[in-house]
Amino acid sequence: MVRSGAVDVDYPGSGGGRAALVVGALPGFAVESERVAWLDEVEPYVPGQFYRRELPAIRAVLAGVEAVELLIVDGYVDLDPGGRPGLGAHVHAALGIPVIGVAKTSFHTATHAVPVRRGGAAKPLYVTAAGLPLAAAAAYVTGMSGPYRMPDALRRVDALARGRA
Repeated sequence: MVRSGAVDVDYPGSGGGRAALVVGALPGFAVESERVAWLDEVEPYVPGQFYRRELPAIRAVLAGVEAVELLIVDGYVDLDPGGRPGLGAHVHAALGIPVIGVAKTSFHTATHAVPVRRGGAAKPLYVTAAGLPLAAAAAYVTGMSGPYRMPDALRRVDALARGRA
């Protein structure tokens, strides 16, 4: 079993940011605990530098939590087969743990991403990874708990980040 976390961040129109974390064990990833952190101030969105906005929020929600061995982020680890870094690559470099990126939409240069279809959905999730083989990352996402396209843990962390839980 791999102690894992899934993170997501939301930026309400009123300002600030809400980072969420759910923790469980892979394979399966049944949620064992969850946490939310609020940031009064966040960096402005800058195209191509999204990680500057997200990384402080991810660090904040992980602070004080028992270490996870792997982290799942909402988005891409790398943006092309040449390794142009996306959010997940920056998280991997900053935290030194394996990172799986799970994106809901296709990114035109991410031709290396593994499409994962779950729950009978016609539209796949797009999986990328750093610190573990891409095939293993795709297998983890495929095997995560839940009957829908989005695994239960990822649905939960999204709801927490949006303040809908």
